[in-house]
Amino acid sequence: MIMSIDRGKWLFVIFLLTATVLGYVHIARVQPLPGPAPAPPVILEFGRKLCPVCRNVEQILFALQKESKNQFELRLLYMDEDIKLFRQYHVSIVPTQVFLDTAGKEVWRHEGRISRDQLVKKLRELKFIKD
Repeated sequence: MIMSIDRGKWLFVIFLLTATVLGYVHIARVQPLPGPAPAPPVILEFGRKLCPVCRNVEQILFALQKESKNQFELRLLYMDEDIKLFRQYHVSIVPTQVFLDTAGKEVWRHEGRISRDQLVKKLRELKFIKD
């Protein structure tokens, strides 16, 4: 059988075997690199630091974020610090919650007071949290 392989191919096979044994050629299985982790959905909470209703909604959102094991990201934005984002998202009433999906697209918005039960229902509906 060895005689059926022409001399050039035979020398190449011997070269590869020798190089592999001596460590010059490393044959390894290439594992695909994991892609970046998908971004979580985001809730932008627009408020004022001295607004009691805003503080109440913030506390509810923080508690839900912790209970859901950070299934969504929460960003607090204050009128006196983040005026550009208030303008960008056309926020004129505080508190306002803007819900962004994983692609950064606004999927829902709420203005004013909101209860914990209403938030939980909406977060489940939008698939921001899973049971």
